[in-house]
Amino acid sequence: MTLRAATAAAAAVLATTALLGLAPQAAAAPRGPVPQPQAATAENKAAAARAATAPDTLATLSRFFAREGRVSLTAAQPRIEGEAIPVSHLSPEFVAGRAGASVARLEFLASKAVSSDGQQAALWTARTEAGWEVVNIATGDDEFRYARLGAEKLPGGTVFREPQIDAWYVAGGSRVLPLDEDAVRAVGAGGTSLAAYRARVAGAYGDKLPGSAYAARGMAGGYAEASAEGGVTSVAAVAGGALALGGGGLLLLRRRRAVVA
Repeated sequence: MTLRAATAAAAAVLATTALLGLAPQAAAAPRGPVPQPQAATAENKAAAARAATAPDTLATLSRFFAREGRVSLTAAQPRIEGEAIPVSHLSPEFVAGRAGASVARLEFLASKAVSSDGQQAALWTARTEAGWEVVNIATGDDEFRYARLGAEKLPGGTVFREPQIDAWYVAGGSRVLPLDEDAVRAVGAGGTSLAAYRARVAGAYGDKLPGSAYAARGMAGGYAEASAEGGVTSVAAVAGGALALGGGGLLLLRRRRAVVA
């Protein structure tokens, strides 16, 4: 799965999680960094659910689903299905080789939004200075599909994303297994050992961690390759108004599917 392009406009939490540009769609936001919890507790999930089902969020979702005329604003009737799930990204501490560091760390909680005509989107909810807020909207259901696929492929494993190449994996014990085509290109169809994966990401990103010369040059704010097929569009630009939730700009991510069975 590959992002087709990127434009500026992401929320505060995404700026804090950029490991050398780990989040291609991330850009600086008004609020300062707020550390995310280490685990998705029941309390955190409940807070994310309240943010996802708030009237302002549902109103924004109606405009989001109606942005291309597939459904009318009044007929969109968005709803939230299921509970919020944790979404983890490759950990900079793991890349740096810190003793005991997990391969991934929690970045946000995702809630599945569905419109009356079947469109789906993921609400990215994170802890900010103002509490738990929706900081991004992404089209599709990637977060939920890869969570299911990872649980099937390696029960009890940790599903995570390597945002630099938009690759999804599941890690457990001493193995890292691919969940999409980008991950297969990175580690092979049969996966790789945790040690070998650590060596690969250290070689690719070790000189671009926070505090590096790369970061000091302002290069760690996010990037993505452009394509003629489509793009990432500011929700505010699409819907023509102030759609930002929680003080951060929302992004619409159009995503191509490439799941590995």
